[in-house]
Order: sequence, then C-alpha cells, then structure tokens
Amino acid sequence: MAEIDRQRGSEIFRVTWIGFWVNLFLSAFKITAGFLGNSRAVVADGVHSLSDLITDIAVLVGVRFWMAPPDNAHPYGHKRIEALISFVIGALLAVAGIGIAWDAIGRIGGQKGERVGSLLALVAALSSVVSKEILYRWTLRKGRELKSDAVVANAWDHRSDAISSIPISIAVAVSMWFPSLAVVDLLGAVLVAGFILHAAWKICLAATHVLADGGTDATVLGKIAEYACRTPGVMGVHALRTRFVGQGLQVDMHACIDAALTVGEGNEIAHALEDSLYTAKAAAFIGVEIFDVVVHIDPWRPQNGDDIR
Repeated sequence: MAEIDRQRGSEIFRVTWIGFWVNLFLSAFKITAGFLGNSRAVVADGVHSLSDLITDIAVLVGVRFWMAPPDNAHPYGHKRIEALISFVIGALLAVAGIGIAWDAIGRIGGQKGERVGSLLALVAALSSVVSKEILYRWTLRKGRELKSDAVVANAWDHRSDAISSIPISIAVAVSMWFPSLAVVDLLGAVLVAGFILHAAWKICLAATHVLADGGTDATVLGKIAEYACRTPGVMGVHALRTRFVGQGLQVDMHACIDAALTVGEGNEIAHALEDSLYTAKAAAFIGVEIFDVVVHIDPWRPQNGDDIR
C-alpha cells in the first residue's frame, strides 16, 4: 500500500509540474502580447493565468503532505489534506470568477469607440483557449485515473482559463474591427464567470463533504453489505457506517456469525472479511476503494430484524 501511494504521489507531482510550466509560459506570452498588441483584455487574461500557478503550487506542496504515511499524531494518515487543498482551489476559482464578473460589469459602457488589439494579441488569446483545453482534458483524465480530487479540481481550473479566454479572443477581434460592439465581450465574460463559479461550487461541495466526515450513499452501502456477506461464516451485517477520507472509504460494521463458534473462529472470520474488502475485486464491485475496515463480531440473531444483507 505504501509503494502504491508513493507511485501515485509521484504521478500527481509529474502531472501538476507539467501544468505549472504550461501556465507559466502562457502567462508570460499573454501579458507580453497584450502589452505589445495594446490589448488590456489579453493582459488581464495573462494575469488570470498567473492565478493558476497558485493552484499548481498548492497541489505540488500539498501532495507531499497528504501522501505521507500514518504516524503517531495522525494514525489514520493525512489524506484529508487533499480535500483541504481541493477546497482552496475551489475557493480560488470562485474568487477568479467573481473578479471576472466584477471587472466586466464595471467596464460595460466604458469602451465605446475605443480601438484596441492586434493580430499578436488575438493569437495569444486563441493559443490559450486551445492549449488550456488540451491541458484540461489530459489533467482530468489523469486525475480520475489517480483518484485525486485535487488533480481533478486543478483540471477544472485549467478549463476555467480556457473558457475565460474565449470572450477575450472575441473581445480582441471585435475591438480590432468593430469597436462599437465591444460590449459583447463584456457580456460574454459575465457568462464565463458563471461557469467558473459553478465549477468552484461543485469542487468546494465535494471537498466539504469529505472534511465533514460525509459517508457514501445507500446504493454503495448495499453493495458493501452484499460483498461482506460473501465471506464464509458471515450471516449478516448491520450498523454499517462509512466516511470518505480522500478518495477512499473508511468502514466499520457489525458482522453476525454463528453464536456456537469460538472466539478464535470468529476472529478468523473477521480478518477474512476485512481482507476481502481491501481487494481490487471488492473495489470494482463496490465502486470505491476501501482502505480501512473495522469489524465487530455479533452472534447471529435473525429475530432482531437488523440484518441488512
């Protein structure tokens, strides 16, 4: 398990570093092109890309902590730091969305007749759309493969930058050829800000669920109970509880066995049940990885009516 976590952490680190260098290059390119091309919109878009560097740094720093093994002070590990980092990324996305909307609304009506922009600025904006969309798709795929909320959240941050560059591209084109219609760009920026805020809300909501000891839904609970009852000797389970810690589940349950069995036999059944739930086969059946299980053995009493098998 420690080796798997180390490899996963190394891959998260690599994916995020690639995003970091892409963001750094795009920021420099857009800010330079914006100044040379006399486009305040492209300069602002470059500054927005700089905010992505903050989220990359947050993941690069955070991965070293949440992938750390359990210790005396943190016997259950440090996986919730990933949810905390995801929440921070979501909050930064929300701030960026509010900032874009605030700036766009404040500038409506203030650009009439102003001719700005150049072909260089337009190329910079369009390059941002294409490159950040490619980076978003690749990072999202890797984040899902690695089961990392923070990497997925960072992918959505790349998407927000790609989307926000679309009205910027329109703004440059409109400003170059139709200065009187520049307000279209500002209205588009407000719409884009809404998309960004929606993504931020989903990221923060998922992270808060983990940080607040949220458990899985009834469907997954039923699958856990069904799989547990496949263990020889387990006649039913009840008092089944779960909570998310990172991308995995922590589970505790009461397993019912034949009351005539000895303590030693009951202990063997409990260990067999725990081991079965840690397997890749169990994760595939249940739909989520279980990384910690606590089993309490009860004598089988069907008249109690508390079997959820």
